[in-house]
Amino acid sequence: MRAEDLRGIPLFDGVTDGQLAELAAVGEEVPVERGVDLFHQGDPAEHWWVLLEGEVELLRRVGPEDVVVARLDQPGRWVGGFRGWDENAVYLPSARGVTPGRVLRVPSADLRRLSDSWSPLSGHIVAGVFNTARNAEATARQRESLVALGTLAAGLAHELNNPAAAATRAVDSLAATAGELLDALRDLARAGIAADQFTGLDALRSSLAPPAGPVDPLELADQEEELGSWLESHDVELAWDLAPALAAAGADVGWCERAEEAVGSAALEPALRWVASTVTTAALLRSTKESTRRVSELVDAVRSYSQMDRGSVQLIDVTEGLESTLVMLGHKLRGVDVVRDFDAGVPKIEAYAGELNQVWTNLIDNAVDAMDGAGTLRLRTRPDGEGVVVEVGDSGAGMPPEVAARAFEAFYTTKPVGRGTGLGLDIARRIVQDRHGGTVTITSRPGDTVLSVHLPRRIGPPR
Repeated sequence: MRAEDLRGIPLFDGVTDGQLAELAAVGEEVPVERGVDLFHQGDPAEHWWVLLEGEVELLRRVGPEDVVVARLDQPGRWVGGFRGWDENAVYLPSARGVTPGRVLRVPSADLRRLSDSWSPLSGHIVAGVFNTARNAEATARQRESLVALGTLAAGLAHELNNPAAAATRAVDSLAATAGELLDALRDLARAGIAADQFTGLDALRSSLAPPAGPVDPLELADQEEELGSWLESHDVELAWDLAPALAAAGADVGWCERAEEAVGSAALEPALRWVASTVTTAALLRSTKESTRRVSELVDAVRSYSQMDRGSVQLIDVTEGLESTLVMLGHKLRGVDVVRDFDAGVPKIEAYAGELNQVWTNLIDNAVDAMDGAGTLRLRTRPDGEGVVVEVGDSGAGMPPEVAARAFEAFYTTKPVGRGTGLGLDIARRIVQDRHGGTVTITSRPGDTVLSVHLPRRIGPPR
């Protein structure tokens, strides 16, 4: 490696020719080849790597896949070297060549020695900044991740609790209703009704048809009152207990009169108790089925959201990801009117589905926060040439120009500590841009803020 090869790189502006010569003497040029790793995550960070030419991507292992976290795409960008200041330092990402080129590789120990000899104070500052920043960042990221995970878990637990509790209540009621049904059958047998009488009663039961749509509470109350009075006038002791179940099943006074004709006055009460128990049992079974279906849907949504047991890159329907994200954030949408405008002609796209779901989570969470939990959330998808556009809009106060201008800056946020998902717009943009070759744009005015995500049909190079 020659000092002249380093002179035009902005990183070394202000470095003397003698210092460059010292650096070149301890460094060596390493070729960059497409798809070939320079170093691996977790290995001792024994070298400082400076890009001279070409492009290198930095990858972190997250679960079963490698995630691109940064790119060295301009001469002078660097990585590693901190083992000179921390004997336990390791490479946080792996480095892999994207395009042919070359890098300068300097042993970390030599980097530290040269730094101390050129500017001893700078060496101490670097060591202090490195250790302080590493500890603070690790603690902060761990805390933010735990808060975000706890928020999502609490919301999901709330969503699961409602149908699970409903199913539990229905099962408890079923036990009591089954006992009442058996008691009614026993009393019918004691009343000595004939087989044809029971068959006629069962036919009447089958003819009951609960209202298909919403029921007016006042009308239902009037019907219960009418049935209760009729039953009481016919010496039915449990008149006011039976009336609500019979009314809910669609029975009226005329139906009760036909039931009396079918079984006789002596067997009327056990007959009505049996009918009321059967229709109540059917209603409880429907409630249990609906509750368990809802639990199953939530589990499916979690599986879709987390992309469990699925490949890293796959053909996806962006609508499915948006819907599963809405389920995960359901606890935050109680006072929000969600308006869906999903174009049926949107094609499936090639994507890292789990990462896109994190983007949708961030955008929707930001939109809800912008509305203080009450307003209109608009989700729209549409084809766009060879790709798709996903728009997330809200009716909040809007972003001031100075906020919109900095929205995609790393570490920039307008949220207080503990709020949000821990995934800033900068990272969302990186997922869309660097991982998928798409773009994210913002348009904002009071009452109408829209973040538009443009995604190609096939994963393309970063824009």
